[in-house]
Amino acid sequence: MARIKLDLPEHFPFATELRVRITDINYAGHMGNDVLLGVLHEARFRFMAHHGLRELDIESLGLIVADSVIVYKSEAFVGETLEVAVTVTDFNRYGCDFVYRVTEQASGREVARAKTGVVFFDYQKRAVAKIPQTFLDLFPPKAAPV
Repeated sequence: MARIKLDLPEHFPFATELRVRITDINYAGHMGNDVLLGVLHEARFRFMAHHGLRELDIESLGLIVADSVIVYKSEAFVGETLEVAVTVTDFNRYGCDFVYRVTEQASGREVARAKTGVVFFDYQKRAVAKIPQTFLDLFPPKAAPV
């Protein structure tokens, strides 16, 4: 089976720090693979808050994750501080991709790279919806939906 390759964009306009907790460590002594998706969620939440947005209320719409890709590059250990850089790319009519670069802060060692594809969702109608203009206005010129 071929390995997944995830190329990263050059520019990440936002970064946040998260410390690896003892509860993040698995039986092999490093951060569990399942934990990283939660780290990405926290970073996305902080990215949105930084822009004055809430994941469940962007012009009455919410975000829903449609897919995710994680490429693990190295181990992360308890007590380390991870820097999670976030950007948005690949806009379409209904959503976009959040792309993440996770590095260990002190050494600069790459821990992982990832992407979560999201769509905007009307939770009242239980249906996918067009990207709100409020969201598009925050990220020009990349925001060119098809």
